[in-house]
Amino acid sequence: MAEVKIKPLGDRVIVKPIERETMKGGIIIPDTAKEKPMEGEVLAVGPGKLNDKGERAPMDVKKGDRVLYGKYSGTEIKLDDEAYLIIHQDEILGILG
Repeated sequence: MAEVKIKPLGDRVIVKPIERETMKGGIIIPDTAKEKPMEGEVLAVGPGKLNDKGERAPMDVKKGDRVLYGKYSGTEIKLDDEAYLIIHQDEILGILG
């Protein structure tokens, strides 16, 4: 698992999108025609969102979890030629087991 140089704040999570198979039936699909992956690995987790009492709500995901997220969720960033996604925890649809 790669170490990321970003520390997420609040209920944000850093996700490394997982690339899918780029070949279908012997035909190579160009990068421009690929669908955005909706599965990724959690690399870093923020401390949690503050509630009305000023207490931190616990995070449901942890470093190393494989998660599913919405197609247009989060903010894409590039760091050291690697693509990452900064996403709010409530945009994560589920944890893969």
